Amino acid sequence: MKSLRHIKSLVLTLLVVVSATSCITPRRINYLQDMTHGSQIQIEDKFEAVIAPYDKLSIRVSTSSVRQELTTPFNKLDGDNMVDINGDILLPVLGKVHVAGLTRLRLQDTLTTMLREGGYLEDPIVIAHFTNFKIFYLGPDGRGRVINIPDEKAPFMEVLARMGGLDNYTRRDKIGVMREINGKMVMRYLDPRSTEVFKDPFYMLQQNDFIIVEAYGVPTALQQFSFWTGMIGTFASLASLITSFALYRSISK
Repeated sequence: MKSLRHIKSLVLTLLVVVSATSCITPRRINYLQDMTHGSQIQIEDKFEAVIAPYDKLSIRVSTSSVRQELTTPFNKLDGDNMVDINGDILLPVLGKVHVAGLTRLRLQDTLTTMLREGGYLEDPIVIAHFTNFKIFYLGPDGRGRVINIPDEKAPFMEVLARMGGLDNYTRRDKIGVMREINGKMVMRYLDPRSTEVFKDPFYMLQQNDFIIVEAYGVPTALQQFSFWTGMIGTFASLASLITSFALYRSISK
């Protein structure tokens, strides 16, 4: 019977270890824990994405004139305009235009001026949009996904919400945002549990940024659950076998 008590003690210890390992506290996972009722935090709300090589742009030209057919030559019919490695796009009639470094609104103004001063249209209206404004997400399980941003504005917290939030086993204190700056990949770590996240220069995400997260010591919550379930099952089976053997020995005596 002494061995039986030893087995029960071993199983109880295992259960305590499992419980402690999988413990999730509010401090670990709650967002903006230091934000109180009435808090006011200044953030950058005038962010505009800057056009870069390999961006895709939709550019449409119209006019307030009744003669809309005059705009037909300026509208590309076979898809979007790709910005080449030199930061240029090739437009019908206007030819090559350097666009890298311009915001979407600045590009609209530039093309409007070119159409008017070039004598092509008296009252041109140019509408430009990014068609590939994307954020890339790499999860702790090795899988990734692409988050499409329709309005060209991607605050970090908003993108987390678009992703469906983070599960309880994803580290909040080490969420990496990786961005290409001047030909180099730069990584910063953001923590959405604190309002300090709003002050980070990477809070306003840009097109083609990567969000990279990791779990608390294991790849995913599902894998952790499966691992410990298997371990408990193995120990339970072993304990049952040893207990049965001990009872058999006790009866035999």
